[in-house]
Formats: sequence, structure tokens, C-alpha cells
Amino acid sequence: MRITIAALLALSLSAFGQGPGPGRGPGPRRGFDAAQGPGGPGARFLGAEAGMPGRTVKGAPYSAEVVTESSHTLADGNHIKQSATSKVYRDSEGRTRREQAVNLSGLAQNANMPNLVFIHDPVAGADYALNAKDRTGSKSTFTARDQSMHAQRTGSGPRQGDSAAAGAGPMPRRGPRNSDQNIKTESLGKQTIEGVQAEGRRTTMTIPAGQMGNELPIQIVTETWYSPELQTMVLSKHSDPRNGDTVTKLMNISRSEPSRMLFEAPADYKVTESQRGGPRPRTGGPGQDK
Repeated sequence: MRITIAALLALSLSAFGQGPGPGRGPGPRRGFDAAQGPGGPGARFLGAEAGMPGRTVKGAPYSAEVVTESSHTLADGNHIKQSATSKVYRDSEGRTRREQAVNLSGLAQNANMPNLVFIHDPVAGADYALNAKDRTGSKSTFTARDQSMHAQRTGSGPRQGDSAAAGAGPMPRRGPRNSDQNIKTESLGKQTIEGVQAEGRRTTMTIPAGQMGNELPIQIVTETWYSPELQTMVLSKHSDPRNGDTVTKLMNISRSEPSRMLFEAPADYKVTESQRGGPRPRTGGPGQDK
């Protein structure tokens, strides 16, 4: 059965739109791509993201691998471990590219899933979603006003915890906020991670006993290491006794300027174009207006 770009994007956005499952309260925002750990219901992408980033970062080019590892221990002592690796690129003009091998939970490991490429080009005002296997894709054009409105809706800004690397995709819906007395934030100082200076922060959220039927307090701990130089997170650790642990980190960071060709759809791809605010079917390669 062939899975189209549109179907994969729908699954991705659906996964990100899922709220916490029964008994799951809100948690601190995670950076990178808000990848969910194992154990959640329904199909989900591990490390994938789609959609327009909330902000554009210029003058800080780099490329790297994003490695996400999740682990969860069941009540019977059984262990579930999952991992995903993607590649991210950003040039000096703020263009971003993410190469992601699709990994949907619930499918057989030998399922013939495609590799997807997501490109955000704020200079040309276009987003691409490409299927490297079928050499097909979709292009969505937008205006500077579209991007500004999106940034306002998502509350994006240059703060620690945001992921400029791949664009922090849509965040899961949250439940009612806990009072501030149940959330503790502390500085972890500075350290060098993968050759870049990073500032650490640990946030501990405590769910009091009895709030959700729990006999004892539950602590959810998120540790983030943010690089002011790259303006992105380089390491994130999230621990929740209900769902397990997730570690996401940037590896093999290169500060060289990525090739301009990485942020374009290859000429031999069959690309369907549309414009935000209403579909406008087109055929041919990028730049061909028929």
C-alpha cells in the first residue's frame, strides 16, 4: 500500500495534536521536535516534524544529526527502547532542512517506509515536503505576514528551550496549569557539548499526591542545554515515571555553510504546489508556473 506525502503529513500533525492521555498532566515544553516517548496511543513520528518554524535565525549556519532515544520500563520489568536519527541543516539566511526516515509505531520493522525531507525557505517564502523514494513532493508558499502571524500564534521567540534547528513543530495541547509552587527551575551552569558552549536548565514539575489518584507525588524532570551561539538546543533530557525517559541531542555538529542546493527541490522531482489560504494545483519542478 502506497503512503503519500499528504497522508504522512496528516499522521505527523495528528500525532503532534494529541493531548495527554488519561491521567497525564501538563509538562514543561520540550525543544527539538517535541518527540513523544514510547507508550503513547496511536501512530506517531519519532523525531519527525512538519510545518513552518516559528522564527527565522540568521547568521548561525550549521549542520548536525539529531538523535532521539526513548526508553520505558513496564510494570512487569519489560523494557521498551526506541531510537531515531535525522539530519538537520540551517544556512546563514535562516533556511532549514530536515531529513527524516519515517518511523511509525505499530508498523512492522520491515515496512517499506520512505525518507522524508522538510525544507523551510523564509527567503523564497516556501515550504517543501519531499519523498526521496518516489522523488515526489509538495510545495506550499507563504508570505512574511503568514510567518509573522504563525510566530505570534505559537508564541515563538529567541528563548531557551526553542529549537531553531528544525523548527519546533506544533506542540501538544496541555491540560490545566499547575500552580507555580509545584514547578521548580534551576540553573545548571555552562558546559561544552559537541564543541559548542551551552547553558543548562533543569525544570522539575511535581504532581501532588491525590491530584490524579496517585498515592505519592510524581516528579517530571526536564533538563535542557541551550547554545546561545547556535540559538538552538543541543541536548534535552525528559524523565516522566509514567512514560519513561527521552534523550535528544545534536551530534556531529558542523559550523560550515550548507550547500544552497540542500534547500531546493531537485529538478527531477514531481512537485505539487499550493498557496496558504487555498489550494492551487500545479505540476512540474519548483519555479514552473503553469
